[in-house]
Amino acid sequence: MTDPALPQLLRPRALRLGDLVVIASLSGPLPAAYEPNVEQTVVVLKRMGFRVRRAPLLEVGRRHWWSAATPAEIAEELNALLRDPEVRAIVASDGGQTAFGYLDLIDADAIRADPKPILGYSDISLLHLVLYARTGLVGFHADMAVPGFGGHWQSAPAARQAELEKLYTRLLTSTEAIGTLPASPSWECWRPGRVEGRLIGGVINRIVMAQATPFALPLEQFDGAVLFWEEMGGLASYVWSYLQVMRHCGILDRISGMVVGVPREISGLEPGTSPTLPEIVLDVLGDRDIPVLGNVEFGHAGPNLPMPVGIRVGLDAQQRTLSLLEPAVGPHAMTEPVG
Repeated sequence: MTDPALPQLLRPRALRLGDLVVIASLSGPLPAAYEPNVEQTVVVLKRMGFRVRRAPLLEVGRRHWWSAATPAEIAEELNALLRDPEVRAIVASDGGQTAFGYLDLIDADAIRADPKPILGYSDISLLHLVLYARTGLVGFHADMAVPGFGGHWQSAPAARQAELEKLYTRLLTSTEAIGTLPASPSWECWRPGRVEGRLIGGVINRIVMAQATPFALPLEQFDGAVLFWEEMGGLASYVWSYLQVMRHCGILDRISGMVVGVPREISGLEPGTSPTLPEIVLDVLGDRDIPVLGNVEFGHAGPNLPMPVGIRVGLDAQQRTLSLLEPAVGPHAMTEPVG
């Protein structure tokens, strides 16, 4: 039975081997030092069985302020990719600070007509949240080119790389649920419990700021959700403040569970003199009896486990398991791959 308070899920169409995946600058620029990361991403995606193309704005040296181009130019290129039937998935090159500038320029009708996986995290998590709110699109909070496929993946052990490659290929091509994600010893139970709910989240500052825009998720869409979040940089007190904002606006009263990513470069979490991240989380949650699973590998700290926004998951914090209970993609596109 579908909960009327939840948006109708819009699953991207599953990819076939040989389909075209485009790497695009959806936010920050491409410094020359990271060109090898993009080239390595092409290798990884081809090894998965896809054709790969770079979008024109993904060019070393191209920039506008802190972005790859103006928001209007980025939106124009993104919309062209969304409308192109040959393009079957879009991988962000990197995060950054730009997605806020073009949220109102995205062709939502093109997404509804031909939904495609958009992969990325950090600033790209803002796109996932907003497009889920506007269209129901399942967003792929997952690795991107520079810090992901071409970065953290390359320093991971070979067995982990192979495991992730298989996982991402299944995620993009299979209309069957992935099931239990591969756990690691880093996962921690911060508060026990077992729940099921829709997966909603991203980098924590983008979750909070998105709620201040006209594209915010209605609070009802957090009912029963499993909220996932992570943070990069800044201060521990900022994280506490973001959580307090979510408490004040009612999000924490509506969710059924929480999954927290591995923190990276957050000042104020130093051992012995500062609160730990679990202490901060549990302080804000207070007596809300929801399970919390912490230190899970998604976000800025390393190779990402994919967290598809909008699909139903099962969380058992005490057993330290997180399971994708639904497929992230739907039936294949009608067009055949070219070449």
